[in-house]
Amino acid sequence: MAAQMTFQRYELKYLLNPTQKRAVLQAMDGHMELDQYGRVTIRNIYCDTETFRLIRRSLERPCYKEKLRVRSYRQVSPEEPVFVELKKKYKSVVYKRRLSLPEGLVSQSLGQDTPLPVSSQIGHEIAYFRSYYHPLIPTVFLSYQREAFYAVDGGDFRVTFDDHILYRQDHLFLCSEVYGTPILSPGQTLMEIKTSGGIPLWMVHALTQHNIFKTSFSKYGTAYQHMTNQQRLGGLRYA
Repeated sequence: MAAQMTFQRYELKYLLNPTQKRAVLQAMDGHMELDQYGRVTIRNIYCDTETFRLIRRSLERPCYKEKLRVRSYRQVSPEEPVFVELKKKYKSVVYKRRLSLPEGLVSQSLGQDTPLPVSSQIGHEIAYFRSYYHPLIPTVFLSYQREAFYAVDGGDFRVTFDDHILYRQDHLFLCSEVYGTPILSPGQTLMEIKTSGGIPLWMVHALTQHNIFKTSFSKYGTAYQHMTNQQRLGGLRYA
């Protein structure tokens, strides 16, 4: 099956403790199934200006925000494809557009500040984004382990659980090993609900019953806040 390259949906985030996660998984039984990939480790390279203009702007919670990242769903070689993603959010709706290129080519383009060799509409949008915020550079490697569930009724309602979220500012390549500084407390899980419509009633009941509330948690934003705090304290802690 070809990978989806464009998305338009709502993405709602919740921080869960172990008891809440078990309750949600129990509520999902019969409604959701784990996707074919099971538990995967997702790697991301976030691009920003030297002054972190994009994430600083995002943390101000504006009506419109955007970011550029490179993503893979496993450790890849330079010849293997990765996704270059342009993600925008406007009035709670998330728009994501992406293209697939070899990791080595993408790393070279970002490292040497050269254009990506694509002429598609998405390629032009990414090129414009890079020129508008020029110069953009790789700033953070962010990884996490994910379990993704899809609706058994065939709808577009999806739920993901992310944990072991780590970030670092060195070895910014998707072909590298996973290590870094954790940004979640022990036992915490980030749940994301992704849908183009509403939330099923059974999920609403589960969230209400177990006091699970929506949060504005941002992985990259939290990593940036950790980075600035650690700089004040004089160093980073890797796990």
